[in-house]
Amino acid sequence: MKKRMSAREAAGLVRDGSCVWLAGGGGGINDPCHFLGELEQCFLETGHPRDMTLCHSAGMGDKQGGGADHFAHAGMVKKVVGSHWTWSVRMQELAAKEEIEAYVLPQGVMSQMTRDIAGGRPGLISRIGLGTFVDPRVEGGCMNRRSTEQLAQVLEIGGREYLLYKAFPIDVAVIRGSTADEDGNISYEQEGIVPEALSAAQAAKNSGGIVIAQVKRVVARGTINPLQVKVPGVLVDAVVVDPEQRQSLLTDYDPSLSGEYRVVTEDEDSRMPLTERKVIARRAAEELGENDVCNLGFGMPDGVAAVVKEERGLPPVLSVEQGIIGGIPQGGSNFGLVRNPMAILDQPYQFDWYDGGGLDVTVLSFAQFDRHGNVNVSKFGGRINGVGGFINISQGAKKVVFVGTFTAGGFRAQVEEGTIRIMTEGRNKKLVSQVEQISFSGAYARENGQKVVFVTERAVFELTPEGVKLTEIAPGMDLKRDILDQMEFVPVMDEEIKIMPARYFEA
Repeated sequence: MKKRMSAREAAGLVRDGSCVWLAGGGGGINDPCHFLGELEQCFLETGHPRDMTLCHSAGMGDKQGGGADHFAHAGMVKKVVGSHWTWSVRMQELAAKEEIEAYVLPQGVMSQMTRDIAGGRPGLISRIGLGTFVDPRVEGGCMNRRSTEQLAQVLEIGGREYLLYKAFPIDVAVIRGSTADEDGNISYEQEGIVPEALSAAQAAKNSGGIVIAQVKRVVARGTINPLQVKVPGVLVDAVVVDPEQRQSLLTDYDPSLSGEYRVVTEDEDSRMPLTERKVIARRAAEELGENDVCNLGFGMPDGVAAVVKEERGLPPVLSVEQGIIGGIPQGGSNFGLVRNPMAILDQPYQFDWYDGGGLDVTVLSFAQFDRHGNVNVSKFGGRINGVGGFINISQGAKKVVFVGTFTAGGFRAQVEEGTIRIMTEGRNKKLVSQVEQISFSGAYARENGQKVVFVTERAVFELTPEGVKLTEIAPGMDLKRDILDQMEFVPVMDEEIKIMPARYFEA
């Protein structure tokens, strides 16, 4: 097999100054770590390749030096464009020290942009990002002082504003699949996600670049069913084999995550304990209709599916931005994988659907929100977090439900006897006069008629034309002490405020 190479041989194909595109996911999901480790070692030993630009549409890494962190050495990269930075701790540090240019663009925008690069178009035209920190009139996705390049520009088409995210050549696309045949055709039968691998490969080849694929095994020519080939061998220049590659950092191999077979899930131990998280999940679940198509974000939103299943019997139709519909979304470092999926799509197509309004409702976490309904999840305390698919999801859904505790940093509460008691108030207020960075634009939401609800353990708010309105408070809460004194702004209020039902606070 002429295309088969050792990881070190394939690393030797990457030149100084290359623009490298990584197609994969966070938590070690679809991470070509064997090849990336050799590329890193090559730089450490020789000082090459250096001065690269690194692009990744999803959060690439595992917080243990994997993914994008293989590039996190002074001089190895000069610029990084990624949607999510949480998984690449060392790269965050380089950005904070101003040692690299650091940019964030939405996950959907980046995955879709590979198709425009492949097609020779000037870029991606989209309304996603308007009014947020990626809008060039706000921050342009620039995450430190060293970052000054304008990655997008504002256009007006038919009297409506759009953003043109500018295309650029890709020199090296690094992808990962399950199997390669002797011609380099790649299939994904043991992978839990199918990122923008095909589009990235096409973009690299049409840019005059190369494609390096890591796989678990090689089979004879003609063995792979043509319908299962996700990236044809005509696009692939090098195949690196890693028999030990895992589905994710957490999971070696679970066929129920790749849809190869379905498993029976046990319900006995799946009930959520009665904490403030369950209270929030119960109230947020009230915003989900029986037949709604939903997206649940990372963290606290994953409790919504659990309480709906507990209390209604069947969860709504769930989807995740990595391209999966149906099944049981996984949490923690396996976020992005789904047990017993109904369908696994190429990621860019999922975002096409999301952007066009395919989601009836989404439940997403918030780090901060302000009087205007702006939400921040991308940058706080000076640390670059990024947004992943947050902007695409929140701007495309018909209804957005943001969830989180009222305060953070040492917050403790006790739920009992149909009420909630605040044991220790958090040090940090999350309902602020102005968010540190606009990940979700309240003005854009009002302009487009979105319903926006904010759910906490002690109060519920809605976004109205007049601003953020307090609509419900938990039983036992003092309006001044527990609500208003813990906010940096005074919300819109009616004379009478609804009390949240006691059943949310009962076992």
